[in-house]
Amino acid sequence: MARTALVTGGTRGIGAAISVALREAGYSVAANYCGNDEAASRFEAETGIPVFKWSVASYEACVAGLAKVEAQLGPVEILVNNAGITRDGMFHRITPEQWREVIDTNLSGVFNMTHPVWPGMRERGFGRVIIISSINGQKGQMGQVNYAAAKAGDLGFTRALSLEGARAGITVNAITPGYIATDMVMAVPEKVREGIIAQIPVGRLGEASEIARCVLFLASDDAGFITGATLAANGGQYMS
Repeated sequence: MARTALVTGGTRGIGAAISVALREAGYSVAANYCGNDEAASRFEAETGIPVFKWSVASYEACVAGLAKVEAQLGPVEILVNNAGITRDGMFHRITPEQWREVIDTNLSGVFNMTHPVWPGMRERGFGRVIIISSINGQKGQMGQVNYAAAKAGDLGFTRALSLEGARAGITVNAITPGYIATDMVMAVPEKVREGIIAQIPVGRLGEASEIARCVLFLASDDAGFITGATLAANGGQYMS
């Protein structure tokens, strides 16, 4: 029986590429989303991957959503915490609401999704938790104090939880994408985009499919000795 994988924020951008790659690799995949019903419906129609709507910022919504996924597809064995938002602004202009929204989704959302599936993974003696962090959680970014703090927190979460899961057959790893050619990045002015590319040693933006291939490896049985790791996929823009 195919293992069940759940991808949060899994109907657009990097998340969509991850969902499709996992499906093509033989996993039974569910894609979570929160806001864009039209995009989610189109994604489901085009891929055949079932979509489930809830906000990862709510623990109760995650518990209820996971119950629906598992009733339809079986226990979640691979969890890809990809959902994320931005509320950018210089620190002196950021509002408490902008801070909370980003922390609640990008950091607390990882807890909200992982905590309910953790007991089942422990009981079965297998699990893969993969967290999509960001290059900006490693190096920081002006105008993204809230986002960088949340994504840096994801890395601490990864390292600590990996120690708890190791003896139970559960790996916990993070991927830190650099600038990827998603709709959001391609929508910025061309001059700004050229400035970003100039900072990337390989001389181009990344592709969502390249992040998806990182996920495929970390989700596989072949990656069982890798846990607590941060896999940088940023074209050489930042090295740690």
